[in-house]
Amino acid sequence: MKWVYLIAGMALFVQMLIVPNPVSDFSQQNSIVQLIVQDSGVSNAVSGIILRNRLYDTIFEVVVFTIAILGAKYLLANERPSCAVYQFTDQPSIILARLGATIAALVGIELAIRGHLSPGGGFAAGVAGGTAIGLIAITSSPQWMEEIYHRWHAATWEKISVLVFIVLSVITLSGYELPHGELGTLLSGGILPLLNVLVAVKVALGSWAVMLVFIRYRGLL
Repeated sequence: MKWVYLIAGMALFVQMLIVPNPVSDFSQQNSIVQLIVQDSGVSNAVSGIILRNRLYDTIFEVVVFTIAILGAKYLLANERPSCAVYQFTDQPSIILARLGATIAALVGIELAIRGHLSPGGGFAAGVAGGTAIGLIAITSSPQWMEEIYHRWHAATWEKISVLVFIVLSVITLSGYELPHGELGTLLSGGILPLLNVLVAVKVALGSWAVMLVFIRYRGLL
């Protein structure tokens, strides 16, 4: 078998040396990007693809994330909560973590609001928001995090964001769209900016729910 692997490796090496790489037609690629921007009404072609051309796939990505959160809660529901939760208690670590949380939260808001104009979008914004919540969690008591989570009805808002996203996506897939507005402005892209915000809310609050579950049953550090 070693000779077979050796011959196959040599053949692959010779193939890489002899067979030329196909040359991309950059003019055609540019025309495709321009067409996506024109159809979606947003200057960020990636957001146009995710929230318009591939909106059907994006719906199921949001649903899969929701199922993952429910799965984490279900699988850990029968376990015994952690006896002790260790966290950062020294003042420098607390200050740095909360400063990082503030920066991550601001970046998340920026990515959610302007994700259709520049690199970013709902998923990246949700990750930034989840990072901010995680940095707060490592410097705060689990009871306080649970209290804030329930006081602001975060679980309810997470479910509402998913339902609204699915409803708006179905309406968009049916062919109904809002006016695109002026390309490059904040109020451009029709429904796409709102979908970005909904995804960001869903991912951030879902990350918060998962963190609370793991802190409760696995501890923090």
